[in-house]
Amino acid sequence: MGFRKVSRRRFVGGTAALSSAMVAAPFVRGAHAAGKLSVAFWDHWVPNANSATEKAVKEWAEKEKVEVQIDFVTSQGNKLLLTAAAEAQAKSGHDIMTLNTFLPARYAEQLVPVNAEMDKLIADNGKVNATVEYLGKVGGKWLAIPATVGTQFKGPCSRIDYMKQFAGIDVQKIYPAGAEPQDKDWTLDAFMKAAEACHKAGHPFGIGLGTTSDCVDTIGAIFHSFGAVMVDAKGEIVVKNDQVRQALDWYKKLMGFLPPDVAAWDDASNNKFLVSGQASMIMNPPSAWAVAKRDAPQVAENCWTHGFPAGPKGRFGPFLPFFWGIWNFSKNVPAAKSLLAHLSSAPVVESMVVASGGYDLPSFENYTKFKVWAEAEPPKGTLFHYPDPYHHQTTAIACAPAPHKIAEQMYNQGIQTQMAVRYFKGEPLEKTLDWASNELEGFMRN
Repeated sequence: MGFRKVSRRRFVGGTAALSSAMVAAPFVRGAHAAGKLSVAFWDHWVPNANSATEKAVKEWAEKEKVEVQIDFVTSQGNKLLLTAAAEAQAKSGHDIMTLNTFLPARYAEQLVPVNAEMDKLIADNGKVNATVEYLGKVGGKWLAIPATVGTQFKGPCSRIDYMKQFAGIDVQKIYPAGAEPQDKDWTLDAFMKAAEACHKAGHPFGIGLGTTSDCVDTIGAIFHSFGAVMVDAKGEIVVKNDQVRQALDWYKKLMGFLPPDVAAWDDASNNKFLVSGQASMIMNPPSAWAVAKRDAPQVAENCWTHGFPAGPKGRFGPFLPFFWGIWNFSKNVPAAKSLLAHLSSAPVVESMVVASGGYDLPSFENYTKFKVWAEAEPPKGTLFHYPDPYHHQTTAIACAPAPHKIAEQMYNQGIQTQMAVRYFKGEPLEKTLDWASNELEGFMRN
């Protein structure tokens, strides 16, 4: 996911640091009439992106007379995940914890429900997409507030010049800056033809088939576009169906047009492939483009971020939300809820998006047309369609609609990419489906 993390850890507060990833810093000044609060935020990949969050918290703290400690916790080495696990087990730590994708459901019994807060945010800012609801709402209870910081969409980032020269596709015409997409003919068939043409020209698409997030997210979106479900919402294993077979047949063909080592790719591989000038397309948030701006301007000025191709069941794209959850052992739940409402307000959300260079995505539908995406350059408008302002695609996460406990294991093990690789290497399709079924049965027992 994204490019190489740039370390930046600044903290506001006065309590002791809770892990080796944290360092103490001065207090937020105030009368502290409303008590204390501690927050664990994700330490952003984008340099200086933390500053907008820090500023917003400080403004709120001074107004509300709350003493706040902020810890920016890196995700490198899984430290953010490990911090959440340690605090959940100890029932002690921060009041507010950043949780990504499946973690709200994992800690459902230890989070304060925020239904009233979410009802108000949705009324004020528009509905959230189905992926946010699937991940953040369990058993009718909202478990956490969708966070702007860290939330991303992993859509296609195409080379304008290569796609036009090799595949005869003008991505700027299909996804024009400042206007609604003209993507009726942007289908999986068109995508496959473009992949073949770019491969023949020596500039293949850079789509990984490893078991890390970028690889899983892409194949998950393609599975959704075929309606290919492996485990249904009731927890029944249904992997042996025609839609899964169709998705695997399509991926087997695609892999013939990808670099030969894609089965070993991780989340850095596609970024490097783009920045090196080799890729005609990758699937990624704007972090790869941002690195190209710095290290390979001639690449960046030819990049265009746009929507996914449509399949038989529609146009789906991978959306990975972060959340802010309040532990039920928090000693200051009212202040925690107040802070999260402030961080979800339009001016603060926009400041976070701007600070991240357009990388961060709000989850509320009224927050998809901030001018930062229209003005990002080079070339100007390159990120206009990144937040999908016209809602031309359905957001999705791999392995949904399976129950969260099962879906999380499927996702983390890269079960879909493993299936595609096995089939591509010559394993009979039905044997691949048998293998997947056995793996899924094992997940059910865990």
